[in-house]
Amino acid sequence: MLSALQLHAKGRRDPLLPPTSLALGRGELLLVTGDRQDQRTALSLLLSGRMKASGGQAGWDNSPRTKQLRLAAALVDSPGVNEPEEHLSVRDLVTEDLALIPRRYRGALLSGPWLKVNRFEDIAGLWTEQLEPRRRLELLTALALANPRTDLLVVDSPDRHSADELTWLPRLQQLAYDGGRPLAVVAAVSAVPGSWDGPVAAIGNAAPEPAPAAEAGPDPENQETPLETEVAK
Repeated sequence: MLSALQLHAKGRRDPLLPPTSLALGRGELLLVTGDRQDQRTALSLLLSGRMKASGGQAGWDNSPRTKQLRLAAALVDSPGVNEPEEHLSVRDLVTEDLALIPRRYRGALLSGPWLKVNRFEDIAGLWTEQLEPRRRLELLTALALANPRTDLLVVDSPDRHSADELTWLPRLQQLAYDGGRPLAVVAAVSAVPGSWDGPVAAIGNAAPEPAPAAEAGPDPENQETPLETEVAK
């Protein structure tokens, strides 16, 4: 189970991530909304254990240790962090990502056989910039799951590639609800699709409410003193 309590990060001026709390378990998909790309990316980095928080707590399976969270989580397609470089071919991308899997799980994973077994032969000869959004997400999440220790997927702004929710939402639902390997899946998005009726959280949902403005009292300058009242009588 992933849990975050009052998780926040400071920025140079504005908060990079205002206090945010959320929780989800294996077999669940959670959409977290935020208007700003930098805040969605900050949340994704924190939830995957790739960045240190300024305050609050994030943990996996009741452990507050960042190392355990990082080992369980895969960060997917985070802009400016680990999104595929445009000059890479799909074959090279697969080769690079498979090389990052811990050696004891890697075996003899080669790009050619992996692309065939996972049914990506149709895009094997393309550049990553040529991938349409649906196939891009399918490829990147499949690569994340090549590591058998991955139990948590943190997907950064999948809706930035297309306004059509069908290019990303069904894939994330499939991964979360897979009976064979149920995952905890969290996606940081700019807005909740109209068809989504599942759990939702919002960046900054744990920030304290601003104090209500004090009611204005009578203006001392316009108040009559007792002496002035007597004179008026």
